[in-house]
Amino acid sequence: MNEKEYRIKGWQRILLLILPYLFIVGIFQLIGGLISGVEMTDFEAKQTSIQQLIVSIFDLVGTFLVLWIFMKFVDKENFIELGFQTQNRLKEFSIGILIGLIIMLTGYSLLIHFEEIFFIKVNFDFKELIISIILFTIVAIVEETLFRGYILKNLMCSFNKYIALVISSILFSLMHGFNPNVDLFSLFDLFLAGIVLGLSYIYTKNLWFPIAMHLSWNLFQTLLGFNVSGQDSYSIIEFKTNESNLINGGAFGFEGSYLSIIAEIITIIGIGIYYNRKKNNHNTVYN
Repeated sequence: MNEKEYRIKGWQRILLLILPYLFIVGIFQLIGGLISGVEMTDFEAKQTSIQQLIVSIFDLVGTFLVLWIFMKFVDKENFIELGFQTQNRLKEFSIGILIGLIIMLTGYSLLIHFEEIFFIKVNFDFKELIISIILFTIVAIVEETLFRGYILKNLMCSFNKYIALVISSILFSLMHGFNPNVDLFSLFDLFLAGIVLGLSYIYTKNLWFPIAMHLSWNLFQTLLGFNVSGQDSYSIIEFKTNESNLINGGAFGFEGSYLSIIAEIITIIGIGIYYNRKKNNHNTVYN
């Protein structure tokens, strides 16, 4: 296979994935919904946390099945090459968790300080906490495996890595386009989130940092009382707002706020500086 053929097939594989993915994963989600007792005819019915978890598990299985089939028969690579190599990745995973935690705690503290949100009470429920941890872990694994592990990986075969990063981030943002309370501002925020989550991947081809940060970002966001991408989930801390605005994020959650934009830009700069310095140091050693 010459280079030109390979570059063409990168974006073609993504186009080829769309219909099988929607069909197979849709079937798995339907099965999960039926097993968990989701009212399939009522699109406005709110799912319980257990129902969300069961559907998410089937979503994970369906996603992994489709991507395994494509990696084996289309990409002709091992599934692990999506970015699941574990050697020397514990540090990156830990840093990803820590960054998400710091951003959410800082954002919450600033909003409390400036009286954009007002603490109401602590609502600790151990069962709901465990469900939330498992649920958001699954969400992070599914979305990172699909958008960074497969889509970004293949786009990098066809385009400059930064162009590939931008395209994959646009797709990641648009995927959330039907979420509750979404608007153009929050879609731009999610685009930046895609840049944050994909930036390390274009240097490492590994998923553990973006999985960890995605998990941490979503989990601590909801535990501190925010909606996650417009969706309400269990929170340990409950707060109220006097008015929804672009400072507190309103009904979309922290991801609908200026603070989120600032945090993502700082994180993008930090990740970029880190990996460029690491690359330069590596080149210096071998020159």
